[in-house]
Amino acid sequence: MEYTTGAASWQKAMRRAVAALVPGRPRQRRPGWSIGVPMIAAAAGLLFTTTATTAGGTDLREDRRPQLTQLIEDRREQVAASELRAARLRAEVESETAARAGTDGPIKEQQDRALASREAAGFVALAGTGVTVELNDAPTDGTLPKGATNDDLVVHQGDVQAVVNALWAGGAEAMSIMNVRVLSTSAVRCVGNTLLLHGRVYSPPFKIVAIGDPAALQRALADSEGVGLFKQAVHHYRLGYSETVSAVTVPAFEDSTALRSATVPR
Repeated sequence: MEYTTGAASWQKAMRRAVAALVPGRPRQRRPGWSIGVPMIAAAAGLLFTTTATTAGGTDLREDRRPQLTQLIEDRREQVAASELRAARLRAEVESETAARAGTDGPIKEQQDRALASREAAGFVALAGTGVTVELNDAPTDGTLPKGATNDDLVVHQGDVQAVVNALWAGGAEAMSIMNVRVLSTSAVRCVGNTLLLHGRVYSPPFKIVAIGDPAALQRALADSEGVGLFKQAVHHYRLGYSETVSAVTVPAFEDSTALRSATVPR
């Protein structure tokens, strides 16, 4: 202990002694805090920036169905434009082929062969007597028949396929669905209560036209199990079904003729 003279010196010495015996509370150090604050701030800024970019200045919770509808409409316009361009190119190819056929024997031979097969292949519009079948959903008046579900009140893919297969089995010479020429290899698909055919979407009622012997076609429809089941649903759930015999026209096939798959017959 340090000895000094005078009261002030004695008090000063006592304070030093007490400080030595009871040291002050050490200052709590937080080495990670100085680093953590900037990191948290940076992460929050990145989150806000990402959210703003994703939203594009709009509310993320807003209904995007109008944008989806517009997107679908834009894609339909693009498909229509592509179909027109493809039609022009086909016309140019046919015109060039016809011009060369006048002076090139092998080309003329193949062209005559192709022209002879166009009608059988479905590339020529046909007219004649036939049967028109129309399938439709049940009326939407807000009430359901007893024991029915919404699924029972719409036309399904199997219903359309049953009619198409029956007409082919009845000897149909040509057929169209929604005024679109179909072949025996055409795929009929339904998405919900809409029909997807050759990349286009159609809503009910679905009209199927077949050229052929009306009696044979109607007999095939009556003998079809699938068509019979649909007629029962017509009775129970008020679905729509009609058969009409008249003079009909079936347009030419205009879809792609590219071969995607094939098997060797045995």
